[in-house]
Amino acid sequence: MRMIPERLHRDCKGLVLLGILLGILWETRCTQIRYSVPEELEKGSRVGDISKHLGLEPRELAERGVRIVPRGRTQLFALNLGSGSLVTAGRIDREELCMGAIKCQLNLDILIEDKVKIYEVEVEVRDINDNAPYFRESELEIKISENAATEMRFPLPHAWDPDIGKNSLQSYELSPNTHFSLIVQNGADGSKYPELVLERALDREEKTAHHLVLTASDGGDPVRTGTARIRVMVLDANDNAPAFAQPEYRASVPENLAVGTQLLVVKATDPDEGVNAEVRYSFRYVDDKAAQVFKLDCNSGTISTIGELDHEESGFYQMEVQAMDNAGYSARTKVLITVLDVNDNAPEVVLTSLASSVPENSPRGTLIALLNVNDQDSEENGQVICFIQGNLPFKLEKSYGNYYSLVTDIVLDREQVPSYNITVTATDRGTPPLSTETHISLNVADTNDNPPVFLQASYSAYIPENNPRGASLVSVTAHDPDCEENAQITYSLAEDTVQGAPLSSYVSINSDSGVLYALSSFDYEQLRDLQVKVMARDNGHPPLSSNVSLSLFVLDQNDNAPEILYPAVPTDGSTGVELAPRSAEPGYLVTKVVAVDRDSGQNAWLSYRLLKASEPGLFAVGLHTGEVRTARALLDRDALKQSLVVAVQDHGQPPLSATVTLTVAVADSIPKVLADLGSLESPVNSETSDLTLYHGGGGGRGLLRLPGLRHRVAGAQASALAQVTPAAGFRRQLDRSAGVALCGRGRGAGFPADLFP
Repeated sequence: MRMIPERLHRDCKGLVLLGILLGILWETRCTQIRYSVPEELEKGSRVGDISKHLGLEPRELAERGVRIVPRGRTQLFALNLGSGSLVTAGRIDREELCMGAIKCQLNLDILIEDKVKIYEVEVEVRDINDNAPYFRESELEIKISENAATEMRFPLPHAWDPDIGKNSLQSYELSPNTHFSLIVQNGADGSKYPELVLERALDREEKTAHHLVLTASDGGDPVRTGTARIRVMVLDANDNAPAFAQPEYRASVPENLAVGTQLLVVKATDPDEGVNAEVRYSFRYVDDKAAQVFKLDCNSGTISTIGELDHEESGFYQMEVQAMDNAGYSARTKVLITVLDVNDNAPEVVLTSLASSVPENSPRGTLIALLNVNDQDSEENGQVICFIQGNLPFKLEKSYGNYYSLVTDIVLDREQVPSYNITVTATDRGTPPLSTETHISLNVADTNDNPPVFLQASYSAYIPENNPRGASLVSVTAHDPDCEENAQITYSLAEDTVQGAPLSSYVSINSDSGVLYALSSFDYEQLRDLQVKVMARDNGHPPLSSNVSLSLFVLDQNDNAPEILYPAVPTDGSTGVELAPRSAEPGYLVTKVVAVDRDSGQNAWLSYRLLKASEPGLFAVGLHTGEVRTARALLDRDALKQSLVVAVQDHGQPPLSATVTLTVAVADSIPKVLADLGSLESPVNSETSDLTLYHGGGGGRGLLRLPGLRHRVAGAQASALAQVTPAAGFRRQLDRSAGVALCGRGRGAGFPADLFP
């Protein structure tokens, strides 16, 4: 067995340039690998060292995905990945594959998948002498009239030998006899037609039948032969042979013709009369395939179909029809039938390479699949157009031979479209056109190309003060359109300080849920708002992040009672006294209670009321101003010392309050009060200060602070602060009697605690 591998190098410059212009992503095929093997090899027989001619080691075949690309027919070859050889996948019969062809050449494609490179392999199947010549009819009867002239010729059956060359039919030989010889005619197509030649006149009365043996031999080594037995029947005289109306008959029929359809009628006539003019028709030459498809009516000469026509299997049939009368005279004619192609085969699409997913950041032109498109029809019926259905971001590029590359036409975005169902349609140019759809599912693999995005541009939350530690404050949520770990978000707080303390001492955040918790109890009076920056970070590689601002506002609670600023509660044991002249008219401003509340809003809205008075109805307190005024004129019967309890209350829920006790001294004149004060002995080290008068507006109202006196017995300093409205004469009298400056400032000493019993 001889195997001949060879590489035929071609000029690749044009192909490479075309490949660059078209953007083909694999190397342009520039080589062919050829092998030659004899037919009838056993399955697994070695054809050639394919790994060597691919430039690979045997072990690399599997690693690099080397495989044979199927072409839609039974695979005749296979790869032995262990030895690196191309071997037969079954019995190879040259006659079955290439009947009648001078050269039997089988083509296959070998794909190196990791480089998406294709090698075309051409395997020539050499003929061996595995077929002996044979006659379709092993026994034949020839009728010859006894008056047949010598040198008259009679056609003999044709022998078949499917081999070619010297292995095919080479010669005929006739068994020795005294009446006949053999002559072989060579047809225009090289066929050999044996004919029986009458060498000696026949005599039916001497011998009615002659038995001959026709032997056909090929030129193989060893020579193979086939025989046919011929019985020559001698008939009575019939001096006319049939004759066909045409030397050949032609018909062109579509391949989809129904079985049983009549194709044509051959007609031969015999000028004899009676039974000598009766003609019977038969196939003199018809191959095996034609015999399975066509039938000849022996009486009418009608040729019709008994099997289905297939242009792809055989597009042309040649037959020879013989017409013979009862005397054995015959004529022959050729019948040529052309089977016209009908578009009865849809295109075949084979995925030779396919990627199930592609990263979303893949560049434009990334290869998705390699498709092999083929149509078994011919001419326009076999011309195929491929396209992608729908407006998808992919395109088909024509590459080598019948191969198409499915590539991306834009950069894909998984967040827009996570997967595609691609339908590739292959349509031929037949009438009507036939199509084949191939469906490809492609997933777009995620890359971390999206940072987390918060659902709001900013967040704000309101927290009642005095909240418990660990209380949940607010939840922030970010969304990442990526998937899996690229979409797993971790929340954290940006480092910062608040009033000199780290932010982490005030709040914390759950890294998984984004819930913010209080780590301390907030005091509205100390901290009214807190500005926090929250960061959301995904787990991609590299990670992406985004920030959002969060404003936390502390809400006031009514947790502070009103604080009375004036009159201030004495700290030295003295009693504060407010002065009111007996001449005071109703509505006279005696003093004003001043209070504040550290809360805010309604919690700090204060109202004043007179809770208790030693002389009910004498004084009134402004509800919102805290001003203490006389409600009626002072009478002589009114006590010199009046005691008032004023309550200040906020509007919180529940409300909080504070009280202050006021002592009001009622006197007709200041000198009298001073005389009473002067009767008290003043200590040597007593501290005095100027009386301070703050003018309070119209009507001469002001704030009077009397000189301070230290009580001898109590030993404590007292201060009295009175808000009065003295008349001008009263002020001058006070100035002359007390000898103090009305505009002076200083720490005032009050009346002794026992001034008013």
